[in-house]
Parts: sequence; structure tokens; C-alpha cells
Amino acid sequence: MLVQLSDAHFGYPGTDIFTGLTWQVNPGDRVGLVGPNGSGKSTLLRLLDGRLTPDSGTVARARGSTMAYLKQSQEFAGSGKVFDALLKPFEKLLAMHDELLSLEKNLVDEKALERYGELQERYTREGGYSLESRVKALAQDLGFSGGDLDRSVDTLSGGERGRLELAKTLLEEPDLLLLDEPTNHLDVEATEHLEERLREWPKAFVLVSHDRYFLRAVCKDIAEVEGGKVVVYPGGYDRYVVDREERHERLNAAYDRQQAQIARTEDFIRRNIAGQKTKQAKSRRKMLDKVERLGRHQDEFAVAGQIGLRFSVGDHTGGKEAIKTDQLAVGYPGAEPLVRDINLTIYRGDRVGLVGPNGCGKSTLLKTILGKLPPVAGSAARGHEVRVGYFDQKLSELDEEHSLIDEIRTVRGDFNEDVARNFLGRFRFTGDDGFKKVKGLSGGERNRLTLAKMMLRPRNLLALDEPTNHLDIPAREVLEDALDDYGGTVIVVSHDRYFLDRVVTKIVHIHDGVAEEHIGNYSDWKQRARDERKEAKAKKAVVEKKPDPTPVNAEKTDRIAEREKAKAQQRDAEKKQRRLKELEEKIAGAESEIAALNDKLASDHGGDWTKLHTLVADKEKVEARLKSWMSEWERLGEELQS
Repeated sequence: MLVQLSDAHFGYPGTDIFTGLTWQVNPGDRVGLVGPNGSGKSTLLRLLDGRLTPDSGTVARARGSTMAYLKQSQEFAGSGKVFDALLKPFEKLLAMHDELLSLEKNLVDEKALERYGELQERYTREGGYSLESRVKALAQDLGFSGGDLDRSVDTLSGGERGRLELAKTLLEEPDLLLLDEPTNHLDVEATEHLEERLREWPKAFVLVSHDRYFLRAVCKDIAEVEGGKVVVYPGGYDRYVVDREERHERLNAAYDRQQAQIARTEDFIRRNIAGQKTKQAKSRRKMLDKVERLGRHQDEFAVAGQIGLRFSVGDHTGGKEAIKTDQLAVGYPGAEPLVRDINLTIYRGDRVGLVGPNGCGKSTLLKTILGKLPPVAGSAARGHEVRVGYFDQKLSELDEEHSLIDEIRTVRGDFNEDVARNFLGRFRFTGDDGFKKVKGLSGGERNRLTLAKMMLRPRNLLALDEPTNHLDIPAREVLEDALDDYGGTVIVVSHDRYFLDRVVTKIVHIHDGVAEEHIGNYSDWKQRARDERKEAKAKKAVVEKKPDPTPVNAEKTDRIAEREKAKAQQRDAEKKQRRLKELEEKIAGAESEIAALNDKLASDHGGDWTKLHTLVADKEKVEARLKSWMSEWERLGEELQS
């Protein structure tokens, strides 16, 4: 046992967070802590760490064990160089190094020589000679360049400070790591480096994250904060998703069975309390009084996911080519272009993910093709009747002094106060929330408000810059479902790989000043990249084995290269064929669904106008999806024939 909470209660005035919580973390545990925003995940980490003390109950920690805690947000005024800050956890090792240097000046003294030998052995054992290389390797993995290490800490941005604190926390190598949203401020590449480190981590960790891909990659167990308790699901994230649903079904079934039994017993008592079986009725009433009543199970994830998000294309689907660029270069005046020579065509119905390291130009490219920034060179054109809905990751289109109702009415001035409040209720803004000022909202609330505003205007192209920032898992799933149902074009910048897998069918990878287009979602692209690296490695091994090829061997090498190119083209064609088949199945299913809805609409609705309205809305949604799939199917067919 590293740390154990026993019957712990904790809350803030007017709010209970944990009630009778019992849970422990053992050596070697690799736990992902999940739950909706506000459920108490960060509070639980602080209770484990000792930064908070429970109102009642106990916290026991293993004697001599060490912990390191990474906060979700970093607020500090630093000084000195980044490299010195990274070395701070190793003050004792650095002191040993200084003493060794001092002793080297006086090695003729026997006592100094003996001390030097002992100290050098200890310094070697504790990794002193490899310290700088280890620190630099970790810093590079988390996105710091060699030049960044010489920067002053007080020049770092908020995101850079978060990465610095993460590096310092990992370098401590404690018995228990407590990480609160460690992938915040990390790009995909840095997140993958962190995954590699945590997969090899020899000790225990508990981490809070909404990144499902990350949770799946590194966690053996998932612990969900639910109703003031912690429910542990062994077996990793995918197993958790299945087991969680089964558990909730069992709890609801148990409640329903008990309610049915109570109803039968009460009916027996009512019918027999004054009859011949009055003794039995009284006995059953006493028994019923002793029954521990189950409450109806409330799925907090399901409640958090009750967001009425739906995007509409409207009456205009837009031209076949939604966006077309020609030798486009993007960036800012007076500086080298971030990305150049971009020749990209985004067709109606495409779902494109822009990926790449922080600072590579993803957001700049998105703003440029939308006309929000001028091109450095070349051109970017929007297709006929293409109407854009834009989600800015900085959420800058919100007015800090507006109330939530005011913000909704900037889009729909025809909404009166009651209509605006009812609409806000669909996004978990209830009661008097509509009168709150925007400046008092959390990041997740600002995100939901922005999505709510986007939903009010039909748009046939959605351009989303980091739309999952600040959203918990239930809200991310709602957004994914809404985009899956949307029939228009989607361009999204995101570091959320799970989200990219669900939403996009094409990847544009931006790196080293270029933009490369790849068919498929994020996992498809990464798998192809791994296969290509494997093939290149095998090819290199063949070349290294024969360093002096004759002209015949050189020709053979060229033939091999041609075959590899043909294989790559074949794989791309097979990918398109699979997608074509998948689309054909989806199209057939949608056509069947529309036929079934037409039958229902043609039948007598009995004056149930609500039901009729729902059927019409369902039909429109399926028709929009069908239109999008048909467009993609036609385009893929043309590409395969060319």
C-alpha cells in the first residue's frame, strides 16, 4: 500500500464532494482517474498528496514512500534558466558533483582520496554522470529545443510552464506519480513520448485525463469518481467502457426488481390488512419497513452528456470544391512562412484533420483558408455558396461582459428571454445560469456556449480549432455524435487522437514547413507511417549489407523502389476500396431508414404533432448524411477510375 483513504468525507460549504470514500493505491498501480467536470478528480489527487485534509476519516501513507504531484494549472513566477529549473530535483546529486570537483584539487591527501572514491561510487550509482543527458532527452521529448534550455523561466508561456513542471515531476521518479491533466499543452508528438515513458514507468501512478487515447495507451485500471465514491474497473479503458455499461444495467435492473417486489408486497398488505390474512399482512409490513431501499442509479456521465447539440447544413450544400489552395504559403509579415507550397482541395463532405506539432502553423493555415488571415503567397479560395461556421480555440468571439442570454441573442435576436433560457438548458445551463456573465464561466462552460451559438446558424462547412479543449469525456462524445450526424464539410485542428479517429476521413500532416495529405483517420495514418518506417529500415539493412553495389545491383535497387511505390499505391487504392464499400453499406442503410420513415410519415399520426415533427427531423438528418456519403462515394469512384 502506498496511500489509503478510509471512510473519508470532504466538501466545501454547501457541497459534499466525497462521502465515506474508501480507496487505496498500491505499488505498481497504473490508474486513470475519470469522471465529469466537477466530480472531484483534482480534489481526490490533493487528498492523496496531503495538500487537502479530509473533514473526517483517515489517510494513511506508506512510511518512507515518495510522491510527486503535477497540478492542472501552473501559476508561478520563475527565475533562472530552464535547464537549471529542470535540474532542481537533483540538488543533492549536484552538491555531490560540486564536492567531487573540490576534492579533485586535493587528491594527494589520503582522507580526501578515500572520500573521493566513496563519493564517486555513490555518484555513479545514482546516475550522476548520465544526469544531463537524461534531462535533455526528456526536455526534447516534451517539446523543448536545445535553445529553449538557455531561456529564462520568466519568459515561458503558460503552456511551456506546464511542460516544464511535467518534466520536473517525471524527473523526480517518485514511488507514486499524481498527474492532473498531464497532456494539457502537449502536442501529439510530445503526448506520444509521454506515453512511451509511462508505459515503461517502473512505479505507480494515478492520472486524471479526458484523453481517451492516452488513457487506453498507459492505464491498466480505470477509477471513476461517481456519487462521492470511487468505482474501480480493472483491465484498461476499452474494458472499462464495456464493464461500466454492464454495471449500470445491473444497478438499474436491481432497482426495478426491488420496486416491483415492494409494489407486490404493498398490494398484498393493502388487500389483506383487514381480512383473514391480516397477520401475514402485518408481518410483511414489518419486513418491508426493514428493507434497505435502493435509489434509482444516476449515471453522472449520462447526465453530463445531456447536451442537445446538432449542426445543420441548411438549404445550401455548397459547391463540389469547398476549399481550394494554389501554391499557398501561410504565416505572418516579416517572418519566414510557417507552411509553403500548399496545393490542397477539400471537397464537399470531406472530413479533414489538421495535425502536427505545436507552432507548426495548423491554426494559421485554418485561418488563412477561411480568409481570416491574408496568404503570404499563393491563393486560397472558397467554393460557391460555402458558408462557414468557425470555432476559435481561444473562444475570442465571446463578449466577457455579456450574459449568456445576451450571447445567444447576438445570433438569434428574435429569441426572447424565456426562449433563450430554454435553449441554454439544452447545454446544461439551467435555472438562473442564463444571467451569469461570460467572464465568470469555466473553460468547459465557455466551450459549450460557443458550440451552442454555432448550432443556431446553419452552415455547410464547420472549421473547428481544438473544439475538445476543456470538454470532459461525455461532452466530447456528444460533439463526436453531432459531427457524425452532420452532412456538411468538416475541417478540424485537434490533438485529441480518439476524436480524430471518430470524426475525420483524411489527415493533413503539417511538419517542417510542408503539408502532406493522407487518406484515412489518425490511426490509419500512423499505422501506414509505422509500416513505411519498417520497410525503410529493412531496405536500409539490405543496402548496408552490400555497400558497393554493381550497376546491376543499382538497377535492382531501383526496381525495388518502384515495387515499393507500386505497393504504396496499391495500399492507397485498397484503402479507398474499403471506404467505398463502407460507404455503400452506409448508403444502403440510410436509404432503408428513409423508406421506413416515409412509411411512418404516411401512416395516421393520430394528431400527435410532436411525434410527426420528430419523424420529419429524423428524416432530414438521415437525408443530410446520405447526401454527404453519396458525394464522397462519387468522388472516390472517380479517383479509383483515374
